[in-house]
Amino acid sequence: MSRASAVRFSHFLPSLLLLLAGLSAAYVKDLSVFFTSLFNVLPTLVLLLGGAYCAVYRRQRELFLMVTVYVAYFLLDTQTDFYRDHGRVREDAAVVFHLVCLLLPLLFSIYALWQEKTHLFRDFVARCAVLLAVGSVALGLEQSYPGPLLNWLAEIRWPALHGAWMSLIQLSYPMFLLGFVALAAQYWREPRPLHAAQLVGLLGMFWMLPQTFILPFTLNIMCSQVMLMIAAGVSHEAYQMAFRDELTGLPGRRALNERMQRLGRNYVLAMSDVDHFKRFNDTHGHDVGDQVLRLVASKLSKVSGGGRAYRYGGEEFAVVFAGKTLDECLPHLEEIREIIANYHIKLRNQDSRPQDDHQGRQRRSGGGDSSVSVTVSIGVAERQAEQRTPEEVLKCADQALYNAKGAGRNCVVAAGQNRRGAVRMQGAAG
Repeated sequence: MSRASAVRFSHFLPSLLLLLAGLSAAYVKDLSVFFTSLFNVLPTLVLLLGGAYCAVYRRQRELFLMVTVYVAYFLLDTQTDFYRDHGRVREDAAVVFHLVCLLLPLLFSIYALWQEKTHLFRDFVARCAVLLAVGSVALGLEQSYPGPLLNWLAEIRWPALHGAWMSLIQLSYPMFLLGFVALAAQYWREPRPLHAAQLVGLLGMFWMLPQTFILPFTLNIMCSQVMLMIAAGVSHEAYQMAFRDELTGLPGRRALNERMQRLGRNYVLAMSDVDHFKRFNDTHGHDVGDQVLRLVASKLSKVSGGGRAYRYGGEEFAVVFAGKTLDECLPHLEEIREIIANYHIKLRNQDSRPQDDHQGRQRRSGGGDSSVSVTVSIGVAERQAEQRTPEEVLKCADQALYNAKGAGRNCVVAAGQNRRGAVRMQGAAG
C-alpha cells in the first residue's frame, strides 16, 4: 500500500471538528454562568481524564503532549486571571508570554516526534528530564535576567520578514514552521490518526496564542480542545486496532460481527477463500503470500453493487450486501472473481534486483521475472425465512464456499446450488 493511498481525511476529521468547535466557542461573546464555570475547570478535567486514559494504555508520548499543553495553559492562565481581575497585566507577563510562545511549539514538536521505546520506565524518565531541564532553564533565566531575556526574545532579527500582522515574537514563527513541516513529514511517512491530531493541534495553538488576552476563555477552550484531539487520536487508533485488519486494511472480523447485528431483513452474505493458498505460501514464501492477501483484499474492496468486504481470518474474506437479493449480487461477485483470476503478480528475484529504473523496465519488458495468477472461490447465501440470524446465513455461505472448492475452485456458488451447476456457471462466465 502506497503512502498516498494510506492518507485519509478520516484521520483529520475528529481533530478538525474539535478545532472548529473550539473556534466557535471562543468567539461567543456572552456566556452563561454555567459555561463560564465549565471553561474554568475544563482543561484540568480533560488532563485528568485524558492523562488517566493514556496512562492505563501506556501511551507516554500522548501523556506528555497533554502535560506540555497544560503547563502552557497554567502559565498563561495565571496571567489572564490577573489581567481580568486588575485590568492590567503583571510585570512578568511579557517575558512569560514570549517564553511560552517560543517553547510550546518546540516541546510539543519534540514530544510528538519522540517515538516510544521498549523500556517504558527509562523513556518516562527521559521525557521528564527534558521537560524539567527546559522548564528549569527558562524559569532560572526569567527570575535572574528578566530584562535582558525579554529584550532578546522580542528582538526583531529579520526586519525584511517582519509584517504588521505578526502578533508573536519573530522566533516563535520559525519554531511553529519547523514543527508543522516535521509533523507533516511524520504523517506522510506514517499516516495515523494520532499524527493527524498532532498536526491539527499545533495549528490550533498557533491560532490561540495571539488571542490569549483578546478573546475571553480562548486559552481554556483551545488548550482543552488540543488535549481532546490527542485523546481522540488515541481512541481512533484503538478502534482501528480492534476493528481493522492491519495487513490488508479491510475491516476485520469484529467489525463484520458488529455490521451483521445491524443488517435489515434483506441481505446477502458471501464468503471468499484464496485457492491453494497454503501451497502457494509454502512455494513462494510468506512475503509473497502477504502480497497475495493484500491484492485480493484490494480487489474485493472495490466490489460493485453496494458490497462491503471484510477480512474474516487467514485467507478468507467476507462480503456483505445490505438490502440486496441473490440475483442482484451474483453478477458483481462473478465480475470480481474474474478480475482477480486475470490479474498476474510479478515475482522478482531478490538476489538480482535491477540497479536502476532503466534496467528494471528492460527486465520487465523482456519477461525476465516470473508471474503467477491467483484465483478465489466464492460461496454466497441470501437470507431466507427459515434463517433467523445473520450467523446462520453466514454458515450457509460458508457451506456454499465448501461446495465451490469441491466444484474445482475459481467459481461462484450460491447456497443450495449443486457442484455440477457451479461448474457450468464457471464455464459460462469464462
